[in-house]
Amino acid sequence: MKLILLIVIASSVQAATFQERADSMIDAYAHYTGKGDYGYAEIAARLERHEQPKWCSKKLEDLLAAGPTGDMFWMYPVTAIAYLDQGQLSPDARQALRSAWKTYMPYRGDTENHFLMYYTCLYLMSQYWPDAGPESWYNGKSSQANMEEARQWIEGWVKLTTTRGQGEYDSPHYMGVYLMPMSYLAAWAKNPAMKKRAEMMLEYLIADYAPENLDGLFVGAHARIYEEQLLERWNGVSSDFGWLWFGLGHPLKVPANYVLFYLVASAFEPPEILKNIATDRSHPYTHYERKRTRNRWRFYDDPHGPVYKTTYVRQEYAVGSDQGGALQAIQEHSWDVTWHVPDARGVQNTFFFVHPLSSMKELQTFFVFPPDGAIEGIIKSKKTYDSPDKLLGGSDYEKIVQDQDTLITLYNIPPGTRFPNINGFFSKDLSELTEDPSGWIFMRAGDSTYIASRPLQPYVWKPYGESKRLFSPYLQNGVVVQVAAASEFPNLDAFGKAIKALPLDFEVSPTPKVKFRSLRGTLIEFTFGETPVLNHRPLDYQHWPLFGGPFLHADLDSESLTMTYRNMPRTLDFKTLTIR
Repeated sequence: MKLILLIVIASSVQAATFQERADSMIDAYAHYTGKGDYGYAEIAARLERHEQPKWCSKKLEDLLAAGPTGDMFWMYPVTAIAYLDQGQLSPDARQALRSAWKTYMPYRGDTENHFLMYYTCLYLMSQYWPDAGPESWYNGKSSQANMEEARQWIEGWVKLTTTRGQGEYDSPHYMGVYLMPMSYLAAWAKNPAMKKRAEMMLEYLIADYAPENLDGLFVGAHARIYEEQLLERWNGVSSDFGWLWFGLGHPLKVPANYVLFYLVASAFEPPEILKNIATDRSHPYTHYERKRTRNRWRFYDDPHGPVYKTTYVRQEYAVGSDQGGALQAIQEHSWDVTWHVPDARGVQNTFFFVHPLSSMKELQTFFVFPPDGAIEGIIKSKKTYDSPDKLLGGSDYEKIVQDQDTLITLYNIPPGTRFPNINGFFSKDLSELTEDPSGWIFMRAGDSTYIASRPLQPYVWKPYGESKRLFSPYLQNGVVVQVAAASEFPNLDAFGKAIKALPLDFEVSPTPKVKFRSLRGTLIEFTFGETPVLNHRPLDYQHWPLFGGPFLHADLDSESLTMTYRNMPRTLDFKTLTIR
């Protein structure tokens, strides 16, 4: 009886409409009865529901009296509260809110998401008090001046993103702080062009996620990810949005603030074409993207280097990567294999390798603080950065090539480099693992996926929680990875025999190089520091699309995106702010 009840509940959750899912997420805050205090989020949810206005007013006054903190992370909730008020707050609460924007000076931040939140909130609050003079604002500028500065930055960011790609791209956590500002502007901007631009950017950002998810899990290479999402791919903001938009997977126990504030603003529901792109995994496909690095303040003439992404997706698994290198600071994740499981909650359904770079040059590339005490300052918030056993981060000494579900990563680490080893993550949730005398490691991942991994140098195993870490302490190194669906072979042994029959030649000294004929028939020739060659043709990075594949197409510098599903196209044209 219990099993039947669980099946019915699971079916009803999947069948829920977008509006029903949205209501449940708002109600999680408006009717919150658990431990702790969600402060501004509870106020916003109750104002959206038009419930308990006296409590909202008192709570807002108390929070502001205690003193605003958090910079742009304070700006975004109180901006929403101002627009959700609609006559519900008391005069004293409104006055306290107005005074805070005069006396508290929020820091603009130093990242792309910080700037977008800051300028979106400044734009909307300047619109809210359109006639306020310089004496009414923390920065000594009038509402008109603040609004114009914010408008220029927002429009510039949209143009840069639609021509050269996003900088903090494809983050399972930070995607929320891009969607939320666009939802604000789509709901509350009075200028028709700004409103339309924001609505189109919501589609653009959701389209960026749709082909790179597996059961709602954001797969492939990420600019920024946290350790808990790195190992448990479900455990992030992207799960909230995947469930909200498409009914995929499961949301977090209490949805993230970001999805709540997205909903109390525009609550934008994706068009049908994006629902189809996000959920149809009936045929395997390769998806391409071009992004850009975080701002590089030193050592480079170009402040935004290109990022070339490849993601192969099928219903059983996904393989995704960038080209390798230090493309972001600290939280970069360059490649992985993610496999399907019926319920990803608490499951570490991922596999990858990394060089655990800890480098003053990396920090000075992406940050402007002085070198003295830099690493000590970083590890106060990013605690694993200076650790030889870490699993997160990019490295200039790692280069990657991918073709469909075959991936090769090479390492050429200079002598004297801090942490001259590579780490491979082997999950506790692998169903089977065999070390073959040939040097290949064969794995069964869940019930659907086989993974073959060939480290190029000797290694030892070390524990990593309940999982384990492959540790290989060699300066010249590499890994060959081949993935396949379990349905393609009778068993893991048959898969292993097929892999061992594939031609593989490699050298590790003086420069790592690999020549491998993949399971799909592609001849891959890859030497560290040189352009990879597939079937005797070098990869054409020069003509890499902003988006490419069966579902999305955008050329570099185009300011447009065409979404296609079953020959039905939908084009976002940002030059004319039109949708065709």
